[in-house]
Order: sequence, then structure tokens, then C-alpha cells
Amino acid sequence: MTVSLSQLDFINELDKLKAVKRQMLLPGEDNRQENSAEHSWHVALTALMLKDYAEHPVDIDRVIKMILLHDLVEIDAGDMFAFADEQDHAEQELKELAAAKRIFGLLKESQGQHYLKLWLEFEAAETNDARFAKAMDRILPLFQNMKNNGGSWARHKVTKQKILDRNQMLETAAPLLWQYVNEQLDIAEQNGWLATQ
Repeated sequence: MTVSLSQLDFINELDKLKAVKRQMLLPGEDNRQENSAEHSWHVALTALMLKDYAEHPVDIDRVIKMILLHDLVEIDAGDMFAFADEQDHAEQELKELAAAKRIFGLLKESQGQHYLKLWLEFEAAETNDARFAKAMDRILPLFQNMKNNGGSWARHKVTKQKILDRNQMLETAAPLLWQYVNEQLDIAEQNGWLATQ
């Protein structure tokens, strides 16, 4: 049995995700920018570690697959800062959908459609698996910013309310983690890492 050319094309395409830079800085590496491939790997491991906090039953294998696939669209669309304007996010969604169709279209139709469906499920966040996956994608930057004295929040003058709004999914997906988020944001606020307006 040999690997199909379409699978090899897809695997080679994935390498491009390593060149997509995010707003998150890595303090252990002279504050270099994290790339999206590192982020996806880190979110997947975060989900594996925190799966017992899920409020509803989740299939952790499906969750991890969604997480590993969810940022591949950034190969074409680039990374969008989480707290960008709504209009920018709306434009980004269109770019990402086109990117998903192109990138998963590199595969044979059955495999490509399977991955596209998982990606769409993650984006819609209507199933327990997708909500938990998306919640892990949202909570990891909180851990990282808290470790880095406010990190990208402080640099971009992000308010506590914006972070709460972004992480709201945790309230139903993982209530204990939602409580943790609120406690951490109180600390961030006390430390002056968050904007007041």
C-alpha cells in the first residue's frame, strides 16, 4: 500500500501553517511570536488534559481532530486577532471557508469531505464535541497571557468584558473552567493587565 499523491500534497501543504504568526508571544523564547501549527498542537494537548472538565460527554478523539484541523485555513486566510472588529471577523469567515474548500479539496473527495465536515462542525459549535473543542481554543490564550503578565491583552489594550465574551462558551461547556477564567481575569485586572474602557 502506498500513500496517495493527494495525501502527500495535503501533508506538504500543512507545513505552511508553521509560517503563520499569531499575536501570542512566547516568553520562554525571547517573546517570539507563536505560530499557528504550535497553537493547534498546544490546544489539542490542552483538550486531552482538561477533558474531564467537560460538562457534557465528549468524544475526545473527535475533539482533537477538530482542533488539529481548525486552523489549517490560516494557510490561505492568515491569522485574525481574536479581538479584531466584527466586520473584520465577518470578512475572515468568508476567506476561511474558501480556504477550507481549497485545502481539504486537495484530498480524495471522501476524505476531504469528512475533514471539511469536521471543520464546519467546529466553526458552528453546535455539538458538545465542537463546543468543547472551541472552548479549549479560547481558554489556552488565557493561560498563556496570564503567564506572560497580560501578554497580547496588555499590548492591545483588551478589556475584561471582551475576554469574558470570547470565553462565554465555557460557562456551559466546562463550568469549572469558566469559574477559573473569571478568577484569573480578576487577578489580571488587579495587576493592571487589562484595559478599563
